[in-house]
Amino acid sequence: MFPGRYINLLTDFGFKRVFGTEPNKALLRDFLNTLLPAHHHIAELTFHNNEVLGNTPVDRKAIFDIYCQSASGEKFIVELQKARQNYFKDRSVYYASFPIQEQAPKGEWDFQLKAVYTVGILDFVFKDHQNDATVLHQVKLKDQEGEIFYDKLTFFYIELPKFNKPLESLETQFDKWLYLFRHLPDLQDLPPLLQEDVFEQLFEVAEIAQLSRAEQESYQRSLKYYRDLTNVVNTARQEGFAQGRELERRVMAQQMKAAGIPLDTIATITGLSPSDLESL
Repeated sequence: MFPGRYINLLTDFGFKRVFGTEPNKALLRDFLNTLLPAHHHIAELTFHNNEVLGNTPVDRKAIFDIYCQSASGEKFIVELQKARQNYFKDRSVYYASFPIQEQAPKGEWDFQLKAVYTVGILDFVFKDHQNDATVLHQVKLKDQEGEIFYDKLTFFYIELPKFNKPLESLETQFDKWLYLFRHLPDLQDLPPLLQEDVFEQLFEVAEIAQLSRAEQESYQRSLKYYRDLTNVVNTARQEGFAQGRELERRVMAQQMKAAGIPLDTIATITGLSPSDLESL
């Protein structure tokens, strides 16, 4: 028995069902167009195999969540990342190299490339962005003057935890999509503010009752994995915070002890026991 009426878009099953299937590609197109400049808006797109091999047997392969191409040749990697990991930005750059290299035809070539876009939908915040309220980060190659040096390689990173707009405050199509990424499982019906064709299709596709038995089982496994991962991440964060607070208390106590402040006063301020203070 599933809670709620609609699937969670942050599960692997939910994300790929809504954005990674041929019958629903209008949903992916609408979402991507909220990010792209007008001259690269997608009229039609084609899905590619999301497993891309290197040029030689020793090259490592890349596996994307979604890999697609517009009718005019622009290429798009779309990935959902549920937890912070080491070298995520490095991985993004590495993955972007595959759709660049595969554009090289056999024979002579003038090296003209189509644009490549990498979209990272992140259910976490980068460590170096903790004090930055910006939700969407757009990254391009720039020179020392801050001018764009090359405009055919773009990375979009969306830090979902920073998006906190309530339903009544949604202004743009991008806002609406981020709201649904965060709150679709909590909704029971399509809100009036979202009553447009693309979201009507989304709500129809995402309704749990419309899934086959096999799809419901797949979704249940995906949802369990997502919840387990979320719990692990939250526990690690809480433990890290607790350890940091303990270290902070001990450092403060050491400094107060060195300054000659009475131990009972230090114990009252820091919450450390007399035996802890003696051992410092």
